[in-house]
Amino acid sequence: MTDLHIDIDRLIDRLAALAEIGAIEGTQGCARLALTDEDRAGRDLVVSWMRDLELDVTIDGVGNVVGVMAGSTEGAPVMTGSHIDTVRTGGRYDGNLGVLAGLEVVETLRTANMTPTRPLAVAFFTDEEGARFPPDMLGSLVYVGGMGVEEAHAIQGIDDTTVGGELDRIGYLGPGPLPGPTPHAFVELHVEQGPVLEAEGLTIGAVTGVQGISWTEVTVIGQSNHAGTTPMTLRKDPGVVAFKVGSFVNELAHELGAPQVATVGRIEMHPNLVNVVPASATFTIDLRHTDNDVLLEAERRTADFLAATAEAENCTIETRSLARFDPVVFDETVICAVERAAAVQGRTARRMPSGAGHDAQMLARVCPTGMVFVPSVDGVSHNPAEYTSPEDLEAGANVLLHVMLELATT
Repeated sequence: MTDLHIDIDRLIDRLAALAEIGAIEGTQGCARLALTDEDRAGRDLVVSWMRDLELDVTIDGVGNVVGVMAGSTEGAPVMTGSHIDTVRTGGRYDGNLGVLAGLEVVETLRTANMTPTRPLAVAFFTDEEGARFPPDMLGSLVYVGGMGVEEAHAIQGIDDTTVGGELDRIGYLGPGPLPGPTPHAFVELHVEQGPVLEAEGLTIGAVTGVQGISWTEVTVIGQSNHAGTTPMTLRKDPGVVAFKVGSFVNELAHELGAPQVATVGRIEMHPNLVNVVPASATFTIDLRHTDNDVLLEAERRTADFLAATAEAENCTIETRSLARFDPVVFDETVICAVERAAAVQGRTARRMPSGAGHDAQMLARVCPTGMVFVPSVDGVSHNPAEYTSPEDLEAGANVLLHVMLELATT
């Protein structure tokens, strides 16, 4: 069993083939926003690979896809997986690695004529990024019963489409039940999307949990006016509010200290002209921390500053929560399994939290869950330049293989 290993060339070939769908010209990256035509083509390709491996494929009412390999005994499967949707300027590893490494685990066992004790499942979940339809981790949230399917179908995207309408349009409004069947355990392989492993010269991260996430959309309403003739003292300028809030949350993150982070990631002005005081500004605030009490403090202080700044600028505000997830702690049994699988390969697994959200944090609501990280060169992700070496991809996929086999015997 310890000699069993994945075929890295086969895994890299699949990663490259999937990256061709939605490829960003002149880069190694790809763009497959959830439920677009590009996402449909990527789904079709991955489903074809699942069927080639003789997996029992189910598509549920929010478009999550699960392929199951039978075990020597019946029962809930050990599940792995991630997502294949990307941000608009995405890389080829984020999410995709976790899904395709799962298929590689299955093919490795098929090639070796091995049948796991428990069934194994490989899943890809809809709209993990949340880049087109908020919140992120939407598909896995619905899978575990954290949101009703009707509510999910009604979510409106950044292009005024709806989840339900787009699922139907691309042919992935499936009959599978929701909430979905509870796995025996869940483990997700993912690129770190940060610089820690590379900086410390390590290959494997045994992820201990995921920090809490708070996404808020803010709309500030002021008064459009001439930029040259309107005195500063008589303006109602929503742009001033937006920029002051952006500066405030940055300073707040530094004051609260690591691992607090804060980002204003999207801002839109109307009418967005060089010589016009804007009538409105709409922007997003992303706050994250591993301690829910600190995250709550950051949310409160940001809301207070927003209200006071808008009042001082004679503007009004509207806010909308896009996502709010508490911090998640992963299962010690799975974390230890990751450490053991790494040790068998002669590697040290660093225990570490995840700064990004992942489908695993949703599955942790219903079953023992953990994650395996491999390094991201220069910590770059959500960027076409995202890169992880073949050696590190191979090490991570082999850890995933042996963790799944261990969990399938318990």
